[in-house]
Amino acid sequence: MKENLGLSKSQKTLIIDYIMIVAGIIMYGVGFCAFILPHKIVMGGLTGVGTLVYFATNETIPVAVTQYVLNLLLLAMAFKIVGKTFVIRTIFGATVVSLVIGIGETFFMSLDHPIIEDMSLSAILGAIVCGLGVGTVLIHNGSTGGTDIVASMVNKLSNVSIGRAMVITDLCIVSSSLFLPFDGTFGERLETRIPIMVYGYVVTFVASYCADMIVVGNRQAVQFIIFSRQWQTIADAINNDAKRGVTVLDGEGWYSKKPVRILLVWCRKIEAPGIMRLVKSIDDDAFITQGAVNGVFGKGFDMYKVKIKPKKHPVPDREP
Repeated sequence: MKENLGLSKSQKTLIIDYIMIVAGIIMYGVGFCAFILPHKIVMGGLTGVGTLVYFATNETIPVAVTQYVLNLLLLAMAFKIVGKTFVIRTIFGATVVSLVIGIGETFFMSLDHPIIEDMSLSAILGAIVCGLGVGTVLIHNGSTGGTDIVASMVNKLSNVSIGRAMVITDLCIVSSSLFLPFDGTFGERLETRIPIMVYGYVVTFVASYCADMIVVGNRQAVQFIIFSRQWQTIADAINNDAKRGVTVLDGEGWYSKKPVRILLVWCRKIEAPGIMRLVKSIDDDAFITQGAVNGVFGKGFDMYKVKIKPKKHPVPDREP
């Protein structure tokens, strides 16, 4: 009876995911509102578009309002293209991020001066906090909308990759800050706006890099492909000393026309130097290739968590 009252494992995972998504969005909102917006830096994404509208209207239309309206419009356009699941998942993230930014910009923009007055330090710190927040959202299967909606649409309708579409979109948004209202000559506009644009590019790059590190950094692994006449000794040493599995593949040297044994090994990034030294200590002439992989999933590595909906099996008709 007690077990029926408790939450299942999938329900607990779902609750934790939503808590972490909200926490990541709060980090993103604070990073943007406290460190980037006060210096009038335009970053990529719909947050950047909202910033453009905010300063173009003399701080009349809040960033959160523009961001939320554009998210809803893009989701309505993308509904048939990207699918119902993507849209529903994004609506939650877009709603929360708009609320957080709405509260954040009201508070931080009402202050007499930015929390960190040095623009460079403030921009870098804000980008790092934003990137950590976005990364936290992504690893918990969340989405905040923005340019990834545009990128997904472009990817579905053309051969342009999602990553390239996002980069092009973000560059266009940041570059648009050059046309914000400015009192002065065109030369003075360039002299003032170009440094701000550079800060926008830096913020967008650093935030994306930090998000990537959160998403794949904790799963970075190394793949070894090893050719050696002493393959048996090396395989035993990797098994016994490095405590890693080894797969032996059959191959053939096309020049020598002789059969060879190929060792395939995966390990965590921190274990790679030890395995390299181990192989070289046995056969200094061993031919080794080493490549980085974003993740290795399975026993001894990371578990790939995916939510699978239970299939509804049809109930057979009962004979009367």
